[in-house]
Amino acid sequence: MTIAPLTERYFDDFVRMIHGLADYERLAGPDGAAVDRLRNDAFAPSPRFEAALALDESGMAVGYAVWFETYSTFLGKPTMFLEDLYVREEGRESGAGGMLFEHVRKLGAERGCGRMSWNVLDWNALAREFYHRRGGEWAKDWLVYSLDY
Repeated sequence: MTIAPLTERYFDDFVRMIHGLADYERLAGPDGAAVDRLRNDAFAPSPRFEAALALDESGMAVGYAVWFETYSTFLGKPTMFLEDLYVREEGRESGAGGMLFEHVRKLGAERGCGRMSWNVLDWNALAREFYHRRGGEWAKDWLVYSLDY
């Protein structure tokens, strides 16, 4: 298993895995316009997000991670935000998820981030256990809010 940056070669696999995550989370996946924006934002001169793929020994993409930096005014440091971490069913138990998580964690440390954050659906016990095993803690005092434009 290797971790590699997202490239145009693997973009269609990346989108298929995003749809796989959406199905798993019981959400609507990206439509055609959203896929176009993903491509533009991923490969722009100043990308809006970063992504990496877990590739098995045959070069097949079995998982992906998407992340970007936010900023903590209280720490006076950036925060590494893990937007997505997904491994296809056939790639689970291969170590791909742990490798992707560690890849993002290590990048955050190298870049001087003060913390790494992510969201987990409350019903997703498998993901919660995965993150707990890696030292993640539930920020019990914080509620996540969002606003669609």
